[in-house]
Amino acid sequence: MTLLSALAVDDEAPALDELEYLLCSSGLVGEVVAVQSATDALRQLRDRTFDVVVLDIAMPGLGGMELASVLDQFSEPPAIVFVTAHEEHALEAFEVGAAGYLLKPIDGQRLAHVLRRLAPGRLDGTADTLEFVPVEAPGRTVMLARSEVAWVESAGDYVRLHTFDHRSFLVRISLARLEEAWSPEGFARVHRRYLVCLRAIRELRSEGAQMFIDVPASVLPVSRRHVRELRDRLVRQARPHR
Repeated sequence: MTLLSALAVDDEAPALDELEYLLCSSGLVGEVVAVQSATDALRQLRDRTFDVVVLDIAMPGLGGMELASVLDQFSEPPAIVFVTAHEEHALEAFEVGAAGYLLKPIDGQRLAHVLRRLAPGRLDGTADTLEFVPVEAPGRTVMLARSEVAWVESAGDYVRLHTFDHRSFLVRISLARLEEAWSPEGFARVHRRYLVCLRAIRELRSEGAQMFIDVPASVLPVSRRHVRELRDRLVRQARPHR
């Protein structure tokens, strides 16, 4: 596995030291350069490239979000992982395409999980699985786990995430992006409007020529083109692993 090169950015020296230590000890990073401002980070990026930039959001002068916007204009932008003491920026981070959003104090295993998705030739071979999605709740932003989602409904430029415990959240992301990220994680497209967690399906039944599935709090149609693939995946899921 090829090791990552990382640029760590935090204006607080103790936090930067901890971040540098966690990156070096992850086993996934071969080189770490640590700086205490977004301006210093840009100086580093002017002279060389990094695979990932791990940065704080609230910094004097140019903040983390502003730096991420600048990096997004690069012809080959590095992956961005935000580290912050505040969860209210999660939705904004998600919209700028951040690869990760970690709350301080940083958990080394969570950081390693994010880095593993970015490492070239990584051991697990997975893409960005969007394990957590930031959603708006009254007065706060919540990181909703993929494992809590039973099914997803397309709503124009948004999707509505329906959970196993019958909550729903409107999120600005395309159904196609979620399908790409979540299909390897046990989700299946059953209709142009619906993506469903396979373990949420309670029953697959037909009414005339139309097929339906029962999921928590709803019944969804299955497009004819998706019926065979859905049956095959349900059979594979039910088959005992050896």
